[in-house]
Amino acid sequence: MAIDLERSFKPINIAVLTVSDTRTAENDTSGDILAERIEASGHRLAARAIERDYAALLVNRLIGWIEDPEIDAIVSTGGTGLTGRDVTPEALDRVKAATGGREIPGFGELFRWLSFKSIGTSTIQSRACAIVAGGTYIFALPGSNGAVKDGWDGILAEQLDSRNRPCNFVELMPRLQEK
Repeated sequence: MAIDLERSFKPINIAVLTVSDTRTAENDTSGDILAERIEASGHRLAARAIERDYAALLVNRLIGWIEDPEIDAIVSTGGTGLTGRDVTPEALDRVKAATGGREIPGFGELFRWLSFKSIGTSTIQSRACAIVAGGTYIFALPGSNGAVKDGWDGILAEQLDSRNRPCNFVELMPRLQEK
């Protein structure tokens, strides 16, 4: 990381959403990994939930969290594959349309590049993606433990650290809703 130690760390409020038809609070290991890494990085875990793979449920949850002034960013895990039940990217598209949000295309590209180092060509099956909507960042990672580690450790830990140089997502937050 290109951390400038002369700058102060600004913790943000992050919600974790697990998207799964089978995970529960007892076996949500990818959500646990994210929650642990968020708090270990000095950020605040603002909310945590598990939703089934239904786009309407995801849209409602995400819009509710976007409207919550105590949530700055959302990291989801699961629902980014290729099967018919994997609807997280479609839910993000609906949120983006409903809020006038914007895609962050480089997130998915960088995630697959990092993931390639871990799982090779299997990364092509991931539809990891990100948007900014209503001033809130939303990052959608695959549901495996390895994927959330790759996404957090390889991208989000740095980009959600206000000291990261030459730039980071946190410093943009005050300007995300400019017109």
